[in-house]
Amino acid sequence: ITMELFLESIKMDWPVLTPIFICSILTIAVAINRFCYYKKNDRNIGEFIQTLQKALVKNNIGAAQRASVQLGGIISEMVDEGLRIYTEQRSGFSRAYDISSSLATRKLEKGLTILGTVGGVAPFLGLFGTVVRILYTFQDLAVQGNQSAAVATGIASALIATAFGLGVAIVAVVLYNYFQTVVSRFESDFKLIKLVFLSFIDSDEEVKVDESGSIAL
Repeated sequence: ITMELFLESIKMDWPVLTPIFICSILTIAVAINRFCYYKKNDRNIGEFIQTLQKALVKNNIGAAQRASVQLGGIISEMVDEGLRIYTEQRSGFSRAYDISSSLATRKLEKGLTILGTVGGVAPFLGLFGTVVRILYTFQDLAVQGNQSAAVATGIASALIATAFGLGVAIVAVVLYNYFQTVVSRFESDFKLIKLVFLSFIDSDEEVKVDESGSIAL
């Protein structure tokens, strides 16, 4: 009976169910794309940070670049950008690095607005479908007379749209929140790399101040 009701609902309400179905396809497409992208770029940078620090202590930029190439992924891109800024414009390192970090974050957040939009819109699409189906049900009752079975079937069919919309919205919101957590973890890695570079830039500046002070004496 449930399957028959479901098929009947699709047959009768396909104009209002189609947008929800499109939302579900978009949700699946974005989810697969983001899962693959994050998995491809996922790195454990604990050991790499130590390697980077050792290379910077020796001022061995080549060793740091080779370690970055071995690491790969978007983290490697940020390390390479950090090394470029570190060697070319240390005085403005923080601002230049933050610009590159923001651009990298945009890559990570690509498609997430779709999930957020689906999570907000899908329940209303389902509710709209339910209201339309109920209006048609009452119209049929006005023509055919009072039939409780027809009323029950019509309302049950109408609620399928709401259930479908809520189901799609719940999945989209859960995925959106999860992916935002993943993006935040990448951003934390970006900040950690930034702090590593800044620690060496600050130490170099302190050495210069000490040297100038000793000369002044």
